[in-house]
Amino acid sequence: MARLLLFGGKGGVGKTTTSAATALWLAECGLKVLLVSSDPAHSTSDSLGVHLSSKPTLVDGTRSLYGVEMNPEGRLGDILPKLDTVIQGMNSPQLSGLSMFMDPRAREELTSMKSEIQSDELLFPGLDEALAFDELLRHMENPYWDVVIFDTAPTGHTLRFLSLPEIIDTWTDRLLRMLRISGGIRSMLFGRKQSDDLKEEIERFRSRVLHIRRILSNPNSSSFTLVTIPERMGINETSRAYSALKRYNLHVPSCLVNRMTPNIDHPFIQKRYKEEQKRINELTTILPEVQVATIEVFETEINGLEALREFGTILYGPPLEFEQTIGPHSFGDKLQHSIHRGVVSTINDVEETVSLHIPDTEKQSFQLRCETGQLYVSIHGREQKILTQYPARKSTIKASFEGDTLKIMIPRGDDADIEEDV
Repeated sequence: MARLLLFGGKGGVGKTTTSAATALWLAECGLKVLLVSSDPAHSTSDSLGVHLSSKPTLVDGTRSLYGVEMNPEGRLGDILPKLDTVIQGMNSPQLSGLSMFMDPRAREELTSMKSEIQSDELLFPGLDEALAFDELLRHMENPYWDVVIFDTAPTGHTLRFLSLPEIIDTWTDRLLRMLRISGGIRSMLFGRKQSDDLKEEIERFRSRVLHIRRILSNPNSSSFTLVTIPERMGINETSRAYSALKRYNLHVPSCLVNRMTPNIDHPFIQKRYKEEQKRINELTTILPEVQVATIEVFETEINGLEALREFGTILYGPPLEFEQTIGPHSFGDKLQHSIHRGVVSTINDVEETVSLHIPDTEKQSFQLRCETGQLYVSIHGREQKILTQYPARKSTIKASFEGDTLKIMIPRGDDADIEEDV
């Protein structure tokens, strides 16, 4: 699983610039980086000077920086037909006709639910955020990426997602109750597969939402950097956001105050400079456990790779060469972060060892599979292919956890001796 770095703050303070500069800097260190945006304004595309889509796209002029702009509304469009399938099953003439054979309590419950069910009522405020974070989790579980950087929409969207598990529990319970009531009769009429598939997907969705909550609250998995400006509204918003994020146990090690006025000997500039220094002192008092960094306003707009490189160098210094190990690897001058590589492979005379960083994974949600020499890892029902130099066979591989790292040992053998094993 890739390390997740989130950047957030109120609109217009420079969080897209900061996240894009960080992503570019890490890519120039040789890491495989995915920059993810959920902002419908497409400001990430504008910042990089490229057109991003809902699929990871290599940013021209970089070695290993990819960008993606998520479309949670599109995911919503995918889920609605499935909900409509449930509703149609609940309102089918066959089911209504067979209700006479139910006991009174079951018939009363079925009638009550049918009267209140509309597809739009099966949606809830924050479902789009839940779908966005579910999509983010899918990218994090892709072993190709070392780091996923999330340029969040304004902080309120993140906070709304963090409060969702209880709402999602109610929502999924309602859907599952509908399936349970109608499932037995519908399976006799239409077959079990469609109903079972939907039920499993709902359960997996709930499990993934709870999983991303665990990831966000684990400092070994993710961190949240607040971005603001040295003005009263920015400081107030940052203070409220920090308090809310800490309530949900998010790791907030850093805050960047952007667009600081330089210390120039001019009456107007000096007045602004002194006012902004007061704001910085106030912020450091409000956030005693957070590293507060500042960066001066640029003479020109920060747009395109060259300007982002300059911004990144001010924040982190010259690009580094990280060790070829899982990590953690710490870096940064003004802003400090810690990252893990997603996958590291080593080979000796006896075996190939594949190390994967998989934090906060419950054993029952994790599976390994081999097929025709290929290794697959599955978490919460989503399977990823792991590239290996030697064929992986179920009968010979060994796997063990060392903290948050899964180590898979694959003996070196004859490539021709590949089993059709699963």
